[in-house]
Amino acid sequence: MEKQKKSGFIALVGRPNVGKSTLMNHLIGQKIAITSRKPQTTRNQIRTVYTDERGQAVFLDTPGIHKAQNRLGTYMVEVAQKTFSQADIVMWLVEPTTFIGRGEQEIAKKLRQLKCPVFLIVNKTDTVKKEAVAECIKAYRQIADFNEVVAVSALRSVNTDTLLDTVFRYLPYGPMYYDEDTITDQPERQIVAEVIREKALHALNEEIPHGIAVSVDKMKVRKGKKIIDIDATIVCEKDSHKGIIIGKQGSMLKKIGSNARYEIERLLDAKVNLQLWVKVKKDWRDSDFLIKNFGYRKDEM
Repeated sequence: MEKQKKSGFIALVGRPNVGKSTLMNHLIGQKIAITSRKPQTTRNQIRTVYTDERGQAVFLDTPGIHKAQNRLGTYMVEVAQKTFSQADIVMWLVEPTTFIGRGEQEIAKKLRQLKCPVFLIVNKTDTVKKEAVAECIKAYRQIADFNEVVAVSALRSVNTDTLLDTVFRYLPYGPMYYDEDTITDQPERQIVAEVIREKALHALNEEIPHGIAVSVDKMKVRKGKKIIDIDATIVCEKDSHKGIIIGKQGSMLKKIGSNARYEIERLLDAKVNLQLWVKVKKDWRDSDFLIKNFGYRKDEM
């Protein structure tokens, strides 16, 4: 008789920039979620799937919980909170510090209301001494109860196997939700748009990245050839930003395009011809229509 398998949904929650996307990419062994040092990199719930002989763990990466400044920010916080309630396990990622700010206090308050197991994941342990990690755990245990506490370095893949073992210990027995070779349920177009946005985040300075979105206008395989033609538009909020994104004689746009093309070719396993354009849509982050247009849809979660 075949051994019963375990399956379930694990939500990764935390403040912006604590390393949720990096951890998820390392847990599944492939890059799906975009990462950058700038906050608010993840805007949608991203699902990735890890399958082995024990069963299937579906990870839900959520936008960082922060004080919303516009409608896009409100949307992101709502996505994160909705994800809490759908999960079999919630993993709260924090940095190894004893300072617990208002944002963390808010998350703790929400986690205290949950019925499912909650793990505290102390990330970035490679950046501090062991004593600092122990102090951090002690501080967090005073504001919430945790079923498990795991210290990891997502960037260096330290202790990520232990974390996976712990996840499978807590997951319920159940059906496989996806084929075993599925890594994400995100459509290719969305992944391509996110890769372009990531490369723009890396290349541009502080104030612009929050105000950009990427839409993939065309994605077509050339007849009889293993070449994919992609046309995409980077949307920004100000004319001055447009100039910076394009750069002197198009140098910045070229840099974003070539970095994105390299990664898209790896993901799609095909040659890519990528054409990038830049458009200005003033205050798009406060327009419900444009937020939906760029793929941020609450009803599709």
